[in-house]
Amino acid sequence: MAEQVTYTEDNIRSLDWKEHIRMRPGMYIGKLGDGKDADDGIYVLLKEVVDNCIDEYTMGHGRKVEVVIKDDEVRVRDYGRGIPLGKVVDCVSKINTGGKYDSRAFKKSVGLNGVGTKAVNALSTEFVVESVREGQMKRAGFTSGVLTDDAALEATTKRDGTRIRFKPDTEIFKAYRFRMEHVEKLLWNYAYLNTGLSLYLNGEKFRSEHGLKDLLEDRLDSKLRYPIMHLKGEDIEVALTHTDAYGEDYQSFVNGQFTPQGGTHQSAFREAYIRVVRDFFGKDYDAQDIRGGISAAVAVKVEEPVFESQTKTKLGSQDVGPNRPTLKSFVFEFLKRELDNFLHRNPETAQALQARIVQSEKERKDLAGIKKLARERAKKASLHNRKLRDCRLHLTDSKKDRNEETTLFITEGDSASGSITKARDVATQAVFSLKGKPLNSFGLTKKVVYENEEFNLLQAALNIEDGLDTLRYNKVVIATDADVDGMHIRLLLITFFLQFFPDLVKRGHLYVLQTPLFRVRNKKETRYCYDPMEKHKALQDLGARAEITRFKGLGEISPSEFSHFIGEDIRLDPVVIGKEQSLQEMLGFFMGKNTPNRQKFIIENLRVEKDEVTEA
Repeated sequence: MAEQVTYTEDNIRSLDWKEHIRMRPGMYIGKLGDGKDADDGIYVLLKEVVDNCIDEYTMGHGRKVEVVIKDDEVRVRDYGRGIPLGKVVDCVSKINTGGKYDSRAFKKSVGLNGVGTKAVNALSTEFVVESVREGQMKRAGFTSGVLTDDAALEATTKRDGTRIRFKPDTEIFKAYRFRMEHVEKLLWNYAYLNTGLSLYLNGEKFRSEHGLKDLLEDRLDSKLRYPIMHLKGEDIEVALTHTDAYGEDYQSFVNGQFTPQGGTHQSAFREAYIRVVRDFFGKDYDAQDIRGGISAAVAVKVEEPVFESQTKTKLGSQDVGPNRPTLKSFVFEFLKRELDNFLHRNPETAQALQARIVQSEKERKDLAGIKKLARERAKKASLHNRKLRDCRLHLTDSKKDRNEETTLFITEGDSASGSITKARDVATQAVFSLKGKPLNSFGLTKKVVYENEEFNLLQAALNIEDGLDTLRYNKVVIATDADVDGMHIRLLLITFFLQFFPDLVKRGHLYVLQTPLFRVRNKKETRYCYDPMEKHKALQDLGARAEITRFKGLGEISPSEFSHFIGEDIRLDPVVIGKEQSLQEMLGFFMGKNTPNRQKFIIENLRVEKDEVTEA
C-alpha cells in the first residue's frame, strides 16, 4: 500500500527569484549540456548578455562589443549608454525588471521578459556587473544570485557602457567547456545582422559589410546556380540563391536573434516566395520544385516579438507590430515588390532560377514511379521486420512531431543493436539496425535512396523524404564500433546524409556516439575510460590490482553497462561542417576515386599510439 502523505500549509513553499531559476533552470535557458552542442545552456547565458549589447547598438549606441572567454570565465563589454546607475542591482537581480518594458527605449529588442541577465546571475558562481555613465561607475557582485558586493559610486575616466563578468556554476553545468566554434558562429550571426558593428572574441574581429549576403557566401559549400540575390527593406532583409544540393536550407533571424527552429517569419517567406515565383513565370510550378536546392537567409524586425520559449529559438508572432500588417502580408508585399523587380532587371538570374526549377521538376517526375514502390517496401518492412525499434513516444502517437528528447541510434549488426535496445529509454530512444556496410553514395543521384533498401528504410524511419519539417527524432546518432570497419560505416553514413540530406547536419541533428574503450575496476569501484589517458588515470586511482577489459565492439558491452553510456552521461560528438573547405571537395577527397592522393594522406597522417602501461 502506498505511503500516505499529508498535504497541509507546510507543503506550500514560496521561492525567491534565484531559487526558482536554480531549481528549474530549463524553464529559463532550455537544456543544460556540457558545451558540446550549440544550444547548450552556457551559450544561452553568453547570448543573454550579448543580446543586451546588440539592443544598445540597434538603438544607435555603441559600435563595438568585446567578448573574452578564458578559463571558463566570460567577460562582455559594450560601449552603449550603460545601465542607469541607480538601477544596476535591480536590473540583474529583480525578476521582471528592465528597460525592455519601455518601448520608447527599446522598440525592437530581443530580450523582452526581464529574465536574461537574472538567469545568468543566478546560474553563475561569480557574477559582476559594472556600468559607466557620464564619468561615474557603479559595480555590483553576486554569488549564485546573492548580492555580495554593492559598491558605492566612483568617478572614472572609462567610456560609457556596461561590462559583465560571469562564471557558470559547475553544480548546474557539470564538466562544461566552451567550444570556440559555437561561440564564433554566434558572434558571426550578430555581425551579419548588424552591419557596421564590430565584435571581438579574445581579440579576433567579427564584422560584416554586406549582411546576409556575406552570411550565405561564407557558409555555402555547393556551387551556386546564380549570384546571390540580396534584398533589403525597412525591417526586412533577404538573401537567397540555389545550388545543386538536395533539400532546402534556411537561416532566419528576428531582431538580430537567430531562430534555428524557424517560426512564422520563415513560414511566411517560404509561402510568399512560391507565390512570387509562380506569378513571375506565369506557371503553376510545384512548390517542392521551386524550393528544391534553395539556400536563403531571412531577417525581420518585429515590435514586441513573441517566441515559443524563453530561449527564443522559434518565432510565434503573427504581426510585425501594433497597428502594422501581419507578418505573412508584410513578407509577401516585400518579395512581390523587390524580388519581382530584381528578376525583371536581371534576366540571366531569372533564366538560371527557372532552369533549376525545371531540373527539380524533371528529377521529381523521374522518381515518381520508384518512390511509390519504395514507400510500399518501407511500409511492408515496418510491419514485418524489426529493423526499427521505435520509441514509445512515436508508437503511441505516430503523428507527433519530434521533441527535444527523442533520439534514433543507427547501429551495425544484431549484437550491438540488441544491447542498445535492451539498455535504452523506451520512451524517447529508438534503434535502427543496419545490415552490413551501407553503399558509398558519393556522386550518386537521389534515385539510389529509393532503390537501396537500407537507405530507403532509414529515410522512412526518419520521415525526411519531404524535408526536415517532418523529422521524427531530434538527435540522429551513429553508433558503430571504434575499429576500422566501424569507422568506415560511420563515414559512409555521414556521406549519405551530407549527399542527400545536408540540412540534417547543418541544423545540428547528426551525432556520433562515444563508447568506452576500457573498463577498469577493482572490488570497490568501476571506471569506464574513453581513451588511454583516462585509463592511465583510472589505474593510478584504483591501484595496481585493478582489472582492465578492452571493449572491441559494442556487442561486447552488456545491456546493463550500456545504460551508463546512453543515459544522463551520454557522450555525443556533433557532426559539424567547417567552412575551410567545400563540402563537395571534402567528400570527393575522402569518398571519391582519388585513391593515390587519399593513400598518401593516410600515410602522412597515420599516428600509432603506444600504450606504455602494462595491463593487469
